[in-house]
Amino acid sequence: MTTILHAARLRLTAFSVTGLLVASGLCAAPAAADTAVLESTMDAVLVVRSNDAEDTFLGSAFLWGEVAEVAVTNAHVVGEAEEVRLIDRHGNEEVGEVIAIDAVRDVAVIALADRGTPRRGLVPAEAAATLGQEVYALGAPLGIEFTLTEGLVSSTARQVQITVPMTLLQHDAAVNPGSSGGPLVDAEGRLLGMNSRIADGSRMFVGIAYAIPAGDLDRIVTGLIDETLTPFPKLGLSARSVDRKVAEALDVTAAGLLVDNTAPGSLAAAAGLAAGDIILAVDGGALAQAGDFVFAVERALDSGKAVLTVLRDGAEVELVMDFAPVLAEEADGGLRIRDLSGMTTEPAKVKSYRLGALGIVLGEEGAVTDVTLNSPALSAGLVKGDRILSVNGQTMDTAALAALEITGPALVLVQAPGGQTRHIYLDPWGSADGVRPLGGANVLDPAVVVF
Repeated sequence: MTTILHAARLRLTAFSVTGLLVASGLCAAPAAADTAVLESTMDAVLVVRSNDAEDTFLGSAFLWGEVAEVAVTNAHVVGEAEEVRLIDRHGNEEVGEVIAIDAVRDVAVIALADRGTPRRGLVPAEAAATLGQEVYALGAPLGIEFTLTEGLVSSTARQVQITVPMTLLQHDAAVNPGSSGGPLVDAEGRLLGMNSRIADGSRMFVGIAYAIPAGDLDRIVTGLIDETLTPFPKLGLSARSVDRKVAEALDVTAAGLLVDNTAPGSLAAAAGLAAGDIILAVDGGALAQAGDFVFAVERALDSGKAVLTVLRDGAEVELVMDFAPVLAEEADGGLRIRDLSGMTTEPAKVKSYRLGALGIVLGEEGAVTDVTLNSPALSAGLVKGDRILSVNGQTMDTAALAALEITGPALVLVQAPGGQTRHIYLDPWGSADGVRPLGGANVLDPAVVVF
C-alpha cells in the first residue's frame, strides 16, 4: 500500500509540475502568428464589388504571386461579370478584368491594372496543411472588410461535392458569406488555400469551412493563365450512390453509381449508358465510394477516353466514354477564357415576375412554405415560415398574392413564426447582397446528382 501511495504522489507531483510549466508558458506550443506578418498578409487581400451603378458587394480576393499581376477569387464570386472593382485595405481602387474562369473547380483569375510599382501577392506554402495546424482566414465576411479569424485544420482532404474532382481543406476559422475568395494562411503568412464554402444547411458559419488547397489552386491558376488547364467536361449523367438501401433493393453490392438518366446527345448517352446501369469501375479502378468517379474521369481526360465497367441486368459490360467532342469546346467544361468578340447586343430584360418565379412557394394566408435555393427571394432574406403581410404598403391576402406581378423593386412586410415583423427589399433585377454557398449538400450526399 505504501508503494502504491508513493507512486501516486510521484504522478501527482509530475502532473503539478507539468501544469505549472503549461501555465507559465514553458512547455512547447505552436508559435503565435506575428502581428507584422498578418498585417503584411492583409495588404494582399482585396474586396470585390460589381463595376456598375449598383456597386454590389461580391466577396473577397487576393493578390497572387511574388510579383502580382493578377488576383484570384472564386468563380461564384464574380459570376458572369467581365469586370469588377477591387479595393485594398488602404482604400486603393481599381477595375480588374476577369480573364479566366473555371466554374467547375470554382476559380477565377482577374487581371490587375498596372500601377507602375510591383505589388507582392501571396505565395503557396511549400508544404501542404496538416491536421490541427493553426490557420487564419482573411476576407470580408458579411461584407465586413479586412477581417481576420483564427482556427485549426480539421481535415486535410474532404471531398465536398461529388461532381467536382477536388478535395478541400476543412477548418474552423470563422467564415461567412463574403469570405469566399479570401486566403487561408499559416502563422508565417504562407498561402494554404482559398476559402470557398461553408457547410450547407445554414447560410452562416456553423464551425465547418472549406478551402481549395494551395497546391490545387496553383495548378488551376497557372493552367488558366497559360490556357493549359484541361476543363472538366459535362457528362450529361444523373446518378445516385449505391448505398445500402439501394443495394438491398437491387440485390447487389453497395458500391458504385446507379444511373438515373442520361441526357440525349451527351457523352454519357454516346457511351451507351442507360438508366438502371451501375457504374462499378473506370479504367479498371473500382469505385470504392461514389466520389471516386469524378477523380477517375479526370485522370482519363488526357488519354481522351475512359473505359467504364457497368453492371447491367446482372452482367458486367464495358462501355467507352469518348471525351474528344466536348473537350474541343472549353465552355462545356465550365472553363471560360475571356472573349468579347461575339457580344453584340444586350440581353432582354424581364419586365415582370410572379412570386413563384422569384423562388417563393406560398401556402394559405400568405404563408411561405418554401424558398428556392439561390433565388432572388432567398437573397432578399425571405425564409420558410415567414408570412407575407403587405407589398409596397398594400395589404395582401391569398388571392392578391396569387395575382401579384412584381414590375419593380418591392418592399415586402413579412411576419416571422414568432410574431416579429420586418421589411425585406425584393429586387429581381438587382444583385444579391451577399454571396451564397454554392448549394447542394456536403460530403457526398447520396441523393441524385448531375455530372
